Amino acid sequence: MADTTKPPPLSPFSPLPHPPTKLNPAGGYKSSDLPPLVKDESPKVLIVGAGLAGLYLGLLLETAGIPYEIFERVAEIKPLGGVMALSGNILCSFEQMGIFDELVRVSKPAYDATYYSAELKKTAHICVQDEVTGYKRLLFARPELYNLLFNKIPTHKIHMSKKVLSFQQNHEGVMLRFSDNTTVHRDILVGADGAHSGVRKHLYKTLDEQGLLPKGDTKNMNKGYMSFVGTTLPLDPNEERYKDLAAEGSRCSFHIGDNSMPFAWMTYTIPGNRICWNVVIQLKLADIDEEQFRQSDWAPETNVKILDQIREFKTTYGPLGDIVDATPRERISKVFFEDMLFETWTHGRTVLIGDAAHKILPSTGQGAVNAMIDSVVLANCLYDIKPTSYENIKAALGDYREQRFENVKAQYAHSHRNAKLSYGHTLWERIFRYMILNWLPQSVMVKQIVKDSAYRPQSNFLPQAPQRGRGLVISQKPSTRLQKEREEEEKKAERVTISAVAL
Repeated sequence: MADTTKPPPLSPFSPLPHPPTKLNPAGGYKSSDLPPLVKDESPKVLIVGAGLAGLYLGLLLETAGIPYEIFERVAEIKPLGGVMALSGNILCSFEQMGIFDELVRVSKPAYDATYYSAELKKTAHICVQDEVTGYKRLLFARPELYNLLFNKIPTHKIHMSKKVLSFQQNHEGVMLRFSDNTTVHRDILVGADGAHSGVRKHLYKTLDEQGLLPKGDTKNMNKGYMSFVGTTLPLDPNEERYKDLAAEGSRCSFHIGDNSMPFAWMTYTIPGNRICWNVVIQLKLADIDEEQFRQSDWAPETNVKILDQIREFKTTYGPLGDIVDATPRERISKVFFEDMLFETWTHGRTVLIGDAAHKILPSTGQGAVNAMIDSVVLANCLYDIKPTSYENIKAALGDYREQRFENVKAQYAHSHRNAKLSYGHTLWERIFRYMILNWLPQSVMVKQIVKDSAYRPQSNFLPQAPQRGRGLVISQKPSTRLQKEREEEEKKAERVTISAVAL
């Protein structure tokens, strides 16, 4: 049950022991004669962004007893109404945190997926290997997970309508300045504010001015696809075409347009007799005017034309237009599938997680999974900071990046390959899809699933969830703090034993 007490006022930026002129916005400090600040208490963390990554990190820090506050720029977050899928990579952490069963109650397991042509000819059928991973792949409406996490954060630790204007950091701390002229000062800043992160923008601008930003981080994100997503109101499973809504498992259908239409559309059944749907348009092949390319938010005057164009697309539930009509307009969102793997994730006391550090195409359903795995690994690194000092903070944030980068890099490449499989319409992409769906042996697919499911970080500061499935699980880096505490306990016990023998 979330704490409903009135939130206390934001703490002002406390005066620094040294003149503020010594602040270095990019991190570090300018004067070598400043003594290091060392504290025995846990670091105090500022999280910018109340999306899935920020909320999950907050929940982890709450469990670990690490002080934190979350700041969100808008007054209310309205998650996209489309489907989400979570796999064993993060579900083991949910089980460890005691929220797995709550997610199961609002989800449907996906046992398989069927591919169709534009004319509803079945082209492939893929089974999910949950006996390998030990976890069923769970599908649900995105707001279900968001609300689950949001309601577990004490209300006084989430501050809405707090848009960050800038921040400064030095060896003594980090200060956030908001658009309402308030400031707050803590030990660590986490940018969990999405693909167009304000924290990343401000950090990169400062680093670029100092010649410290890699050239690759100055590029714009790739934008290859545009998508419409939505979730219907409850439909009647007694109606013949909707009868599979009552099934225990989710029905996942992928429809690929023919050579004349660079579209792909998907439907997924979720609890509540609802259908999540998604229409993906390959931009480089689409006949869409420039205004529609530029307009990132929902704008009826520029999008009605596309929704009208897709009305006659065939699905197993009848024309796609019927599903769109069963979806309230406010539950339909237009999004661009942008992607970018940034090199710089941390500098000084600042660190980026989730889409702020790596925007992954949703073709593998791993964007949110990787964002929350970031939170798990970062929470472990923050837990190991003892004592709290500038050098220990920098080392911990660097350790987080080192643990995560190569895995995210592999997922980023995998999402590109899967986008060609699920959304691609060029001649090569159609050939690639035919080869994968028709010629690739099942054993190769199972091998890839085993490899993908092996990476399952958990919280070091909690009892570990049991290993499930018959696949191997990669050992994660142990907690240095817990190791030291065990060694100290062993030495203490040894001294007690020696003293007892001496007596």
